[in-house]
Amino acid sequence: MKLVSVVFLLLAPLLTSCQQLVQPVDCSDIYKQNKGLPSGVYTIYPLGERSAVQVYCDMKTEGGRWTVFQRRMDGTVNFYRGWDQYKLGFGSAAGEYWLGLENIYQLTKHRKYELLVDMEDFEGKKVFARYSSFSIDSECNGFKLSVWIHQGFSTFDKDQDSWPGNCARSYLGAFWYSNCHHTNPNGVYLWGADKTISSVGVMWSAWKGYDYSLKTFSMKIRPVQ
Repeated sequence: MKLVSVVFLLLAPLLTSCQQLVQPVDCSDIYKQNKGLPSGVYTIYPLGERSAVQVYCDMKTEGGRWTVFQRRMDGTVNFYRGWDQYKLGFGSAAGEYWLGLENIYQLTKHRKYELLVDMEDFEGKKVFARYSSFSIDSECNGFKLSVWIHQGFSTFDKDQDSWPGNCARSYLGAFWYSNCHHTNPNGVYLWGADKTISSVGVMWSAWKGYDYSLKTFSMKIRPVQ
């Protein structure tokens, strides 16, 4: 009996070491591991264990579990950037950032997601828009959006909108523009009402019109339950 006990004790560490932790793909996975975690910056792995990327996880709004892929809050990050940077992502998850089109594609490729858009003006008023389905296509198909319009993503150096000109250049942003836009979340941070150049701010026309640049704007997704 003593020999058997010794052999079992020797094998136990080996068995334990063979167990692999499942890396979280998005913030909903992190929430499942510990439902008491606060909102904040966490690491996810949208492309597997070698694809670590930091994101801001919203664990409070509308039940939490939201993976934030776009956030504007203070104008400290320049969002007027080219295709390669929008593909890979930029900024800091602790502040203003864009997660990257490739990461967003990988997230929405295998799971069904819903989308939440949170907005706040400089008077402290808040609104949101919620969509029951959200996904984008691969880069080969222009990272085409499935919400609102089936339109490719446009930057100043890659025009995929349906307008004769280049919406990204004309409105100093980057987005899934069509002909051209009713929202410009990646536009210029202008600190409220500003009619100097129409429609270039961080705007949502259905709420504050085309010449009001919002204080905060964030886009976030989570798996549909």
